[in-house]
Amino acid sequence: MSRKYGVADTTFSRVDMGSIADKVIRMEDDEGEVTRYTVPGIKDLPVAAKRLLDAGCDGVITLGWVGRTQLDKYSYLSSSIGLIMVQILTSKHVIDVTVHEDEADNDQELKRIAVDRATKHARNLVYLVRDGKDALRKYAGTGLRQGYANAGTIE
Repeated sequence: MSRKYGVADTTFSRVDMGSIADKVIRMEDDEGEVTRYTVPGIKDLPVAAKRLLDAGCDGVITLGWVGRTQLDKYSYLSSSIGLIMVQILTSKHVIDVTVHEDEADNDQELKRIAVDRATKHARNLVYLVRDGKDALRKYAGTGLRQGYANAGTIE
């Protein structure tokens, strides 16, 4: 049985994180199948994730971009709640990957964060879908980060 992954991204993003995630998933699981779904913005990601899961995907990664304003942050909050609801309703993983424009002072740093976060979370999705619920256990409490350097374990 082939594993199916969903990749949902937005046109609002300033980095093509969907293509990055697609490439990483295909490299990590060459037997898996990837389906892309691109929507305008983050508030559209919950329905995209739900439709991908309804179409047979075993897990989904959503890749969104959040602007600098308070209104953008409220939009992210509503999207995040929607994605959590999709997970609860489907009992499948939806890895929510977002980059917030106020995380960095320049475009180069934002791009670095976006690439790192999309790459690491795409791998996380493969581990969860392909390898199951215990796949990440060995990393528990190790301070892994997506978008930044790992924080490490507190001894």
